[in-house]
Amino acid sequence: MKSLSQWVENIWWQQATPPIWLRAFEPIYAQISRRQLERRASRSSHPALPLISVGNITAGGSGKTPFVIWLAGQLREAGHTPVILCRGDSGKSSSEPIQVLLDADPTQVGDEALLLAQQSGCTVISARDRIKASKVATGYGDIIILDDGFQYRHLARVCDIVLVPSEGLGNGHQIPAGPLREPVSALARANLIVRTGPESSEPLTETKEWKWRAEPAGLHDAMRTGQIKPDTIFAATGIARPYRFFEDLESTGLELSGTRTYPDHYRFTASDVATLISSDQPVAVTQKDAVKLRRLWPEDAPLWVLSQHGAGETGLFEAILGHLKKSSTTDRYHKAP
Repeated sequence: MKSLSQWVENIWWQQATPPIWLRAFEPIYAQISRRQLERRASRSSHPALPLISVGNITAGGSGKTPFVIWLAGQLREAGHTPVILCRGDSGKSSSEPIQVLLDADPTQVGDEALLLAQQSGCTVISARDRIKASKVATGYGDIIILDDGFQYRHLARVCDIVLVPSEGLGNGHQIPAGPLREPVSALARANLIVRTGPESSEPLTETKEWKWRAEPAGLHDAMRTGQIKPDTIFAATGIARPYRFFEDLESTGLELSGTRTYPDHYRFTASDVATLISSDQPVAVTQKDAVKLRRLWPEDAPLWVLSQHGAGETGLFEAILGHLKKSSTTDRYHKAP
């Protein structure tokens, strides 16, 4: 099944026409998706706090988690107290809001939710029902960041940010024939389109498209063993588009002795850890992998993690603030008493 999913995803990002059996299911998905989104929009509610949505139009790998961490940091520097809402993918998500603690079990709250809590310095609330979560958020801050929110139209927002990877929109087809969650025309409802990655293809719209990327910032040992940083590393990861991680490692001057990939949101086991350590090679993983592996990793073995630093095009954050300032002139968004 893993090889089949990889084969399909490779088709998504090629310019060739996808097989007819995938295209046959595309209109079915498109119709179901459109009805769901319309129903969500018709029932949308206005949260008590201004809300910024960060989402995408393609499946996986657009850099939402590092972008949310960057945005939260920018908002904090500007004097705000953001609260992050997420769905808790890969965890045992509940409809009831759960505040994600720094030492939470990622199998319970989700790997991305735990990474957001550990890296953002903000309150993170995880729940399938993010309307309930938005009500809880009023007690923790003055602004909400909704992670993966472009299709979550249950909540009104003051700024809708859509991230598009440097690869663009793939073959232009919707799931399962292509990577699109919605048709390209859906980009019209976005306030800001942000191209993520080292380089971008041609602009998708006639409006301003901003650039942002997560730049590699060196290795650190999650286990704090005190060992010297290696020059050669074995790279292992369970993320979408793992080749980006491998390229980032090499861009820092590291030599890769080998690589191993797992499915996105993969739940590592003790057996996986034993296999990685048995090679007697230093192992490097992403920050998202590390939040799951630390509980399983031997304390006396280094677990090298590639840190990242978000970098946005000049004016991007000011454009986001501009939408917040517009919202402050209305009574629709206010702090709950």
